[in-house]
Amino acid sequence: MPEETVVAPEDLDLVLYEVDEDGVATVTLNRPERKNAWSLPMERRFFALLDQAAQDPAVKVVIITGAGRAFCPGMDMQRLEQNSQPGESLNLQARVPMYSRRTMPKPLIAAVNGACAGIGLVQALICDVRFAARGARFTTAFTRRGLAGEYNLPYVLPRVIGLENALDLLLSGRVFDADEAKSLGLVSRVVEPGDLLDAARAYARDIARNCSPRAMAVVRHQVYGDLDRTFTDALARSYSAMEFFAGSPDFREGVSSFVEKREPKFEGLPPDFDPDEATRDAFLPY
Repeated sequence: MPEETVVAPEDLDLVLYEVDEDGVATVTLNRPERKNAWSLPMERRFFALLDQAAQDPAVKVVIITGAGRAFCPGMDMQRLEQNSQPGESLNLQARVPMYSRRTMPKPLIAAVNGACAGIGLVQALICDVRFAARGARFTTAFTRRGLAGEYNLPYVLPRVIGLENALDLLLSGRVFDADEAKSLGLVSRVVEPGDLLDAARAYARDIARNCSPRAMAVVRHQVYGDLDRTFTDALARSYSAMEFFAGSPDFREGVSSFVEKREPKFEGLPPDFDPDEATRDAFLPY
């Protein structure tokens, strides 16, 4: 687990956090007066809450959204202006956003309610599934600010939408809307603005109620970890995962609940669960 993030008391309201009875945590970027522009205090609070959700067995799924009419339009302009001065450095933090895409053991769902740009787009892309409000606008923005692709977006984006589409968005920094984002495969669902959070929560609650937290953690581990592996190596890891779950309490409960036509009762994910346990002993049965 990452080192504990220290958040100042006055920064607690920069990102809101709530967990419902189904185990769905909602993390809300909360600087509506600045359209949720990204700042260092917000960053510390955001990642502290992701760590909290990861460690809480009661949390099964996490939704990330924004307060007001924007998701996150990118870095706060005051910080950009400061960093653009001669002799200034970026004051880079130890926490790399894209690591959450691979290390978070629970599903992350983005509910993109409005402007989503730059590092805001990065935060949407750490999520596994993205919902967008119709009319929401997206841009990578970096080249139009005199910047290269940041926070490993040039690595992640081609793997989400393909090489040419990624180069188009990264090189041009052009603005595109939610419907085009869906056609590119950047988001999977576009809904009316007033229905966005309800739709994301309905999806999150369905998997929180019906899917094994351990199985979901291992699936995320397989998918993101196998991006850099050969077909044969990934196949060996899948056999290891099959062996790991064979005869497990989760497998028995999944089968029993299906046969008995009832909702399953899977245990929450223990804080010390390591998905690598399921794939560490990779093997091929031939």
